[in-house]
Amino acid sequence: MPNSRSSLLQSLRTAKPAVPGMLFDMANVLFLLLLLSTMVIPLWNTVAVSFSTSFDSMEPRIILWPKEFSVEGYVTVWNRIKLWQPFWNNTIVTVAGTAGHVLLCAMAGYVLIQKELPGRSFMVTFLLVTMMVPFETIMIPVYVVNKELGLLNSLWAIIINGMVSGFSVLLMRNYFLSVPIEMAESSRLDGAGELRIFLTLYLPLASAGLATVTLFEFVGKWNHFNSAVLFLSDSSKFTLQIALKSLIIETSSTSSNYLITNNVRMAGIVLALLPLLAVYPFMQRFFVQGIMVGATKE
Repeated sequence: MPNSRSSLLQSLRTAKPAVPGMLFDMANVLFLLLLLSTMVIPLWNTVAVSFSTSFDSMEPRIILWPKEFSVEGYVTVWNRIKLWQPFWNNTIVTVAGTAGHVLLCAMAGYVLIQKELPGRSFMVTFLLVTMMVPFETIMIPVYVVNKELGLLNSLWAIIINGMVSGFSVLLMRNYFLSVPIEMAESSRLDGAGELRIFLTLYLPLASAGLATVTLFEFVGKWNHFNSAVLFLSDSSKFTLQIALKSLIIETSSTSSNYLITNNVRMAGIVLALLPLLAVYPFMQRFFVQGIMVGATKE
C-alpha cells in the first residue's frame, strides 16, 4: 500500500509540468491560427469577390462565398479592359529576365570558386556591399544610364536591369563550394574544359541552388513595380503590376465609360497570382534547401 501511494504521488509530481506546457502549446496554436487568418481571409475574400456578380461585389462587407457564382469579372478584365496585353508583357519580362539571371549568376558563382582567381575575396566583399544598397537610392543614376542607352519605353530596360544580383551570385557560389574539388580536378585530368565541367558537373550537382535562384528571380520579376514605373510610359508596354495599379485606383476604364466594379478588380488580382501559385508548390523544397545552404556555407 505505501508503495502504491508513493508511486501515485510520484506520477502526480511528474504530471504537473505537463499542464503549463500544454497551455503554452495551445497558446502557440491559437496565435498561429490568428496569424494565418490575417493572410488567408483576405486572399479568400479576393477569390470569392472575383467570382461574384457586379452587384454583389459592391456590397460593403467581407465576402467568403459568392451569393451567385459568376465569371463576368474575369471576362471583363481579360477582354474588355484587355489585361491580356500587360499579362503578356509581364510574361516576356519574367521568362527572359529569369533565364538570363540564372545563367549569369551561375557563371559568376562558378568563377568565384576558382582558387587561382586574383582578388577573389575583394569581389565577394564587393558583392556583399551591393546587397546593402536599395534600388530607391540609385534610381536617378539608373534612369540616366538607361536613357543614354536608349532603353526607355522598352521591355529590355526591365529585363536587363537586375540581370545579376549579389545575393544570387553568392548563393550559387555557396552551392558550388559544396561540390568536391577532386571531381573537377579529375575531369580536368581527363581533358575536360572549364565550360564542360561547369555544364556537366557543377550545374547538375547544384540543381537545388538553380531552382532557388529561379524561384527568387521569378517572383521578383513577376512582381516588379518600381522599375516598370521608372522606365515605361507607353501604355502598350505596361506590365501587369502597373495595369493592376490603374485597375484598382481608377473608377472607370480608360477606353470606355464602363464602371470597374470590385469583381473586376479582384479578378485581375487573382489572374496575377495564378502563375506564382502554380510554380511555388513544385519549388518549395528547393527554396528551403537554398536558404539553409546560403545560411551555413562559408
